[in-house]
Amino acid sequence: MKFYHLTRTQFLPITLKEAWDFFSTPENLSKITPPHMNFRILFRSGGEKMYPGQIIKYKVDVLRGVTVQWVTEISHVVEPTLFVDEQRSGPYAIWHHQHHFNEVEGGVKMTDELTFALPFGWLGRLVHWLLVGREVNAIFEFRNKVLEQMFDRHSSQAKVK
Repeated sequence: MKFYHLTRTQFLPITLKEAWDFFSTPENLSKITPPHMNFRILFRSGGEKMYPGQIIKYKVDVLRGVTVQWVTEISHVVEPTLFVDEQRSGPYAIWHHQHHFNEVEGGVKMTDELTFALPFGWLGRLVHWLLVGREVNAIFEFRNKVLEQMFDRHSSQAKVK
């Protein structure tokens, strides 16, 4: 199984509390997901506040006309500096997404670290090369731009390797 890794860092001119409040609220994910993906939450365990063990079920269009259900678990929470979501069922063989928040002068440095793998061996590698790698980059590029507009600042960029 081939693993892919993306690291993206972005400066946000907000407080650590504001960053945590926004990113630790599952409903805000739809605000930073490209509209063509038609992202929607179907189920969320527990209350509105994120916690370790929380299960969230989504429906998302991965391709035009191809909708999948995706179940993630919030596996780790270190408020207000880290949380990790991991796919429990969905389109990937592995999806491990770390969200880091560090207070810096004038705001917060947010770092996403994503490690993922596709199923189906060589066919999954081909699909990554043809489509998935670009799509994952495009999703994070969209998020970068939306967050920049929401919080009115410039940011850095990275690519999936």
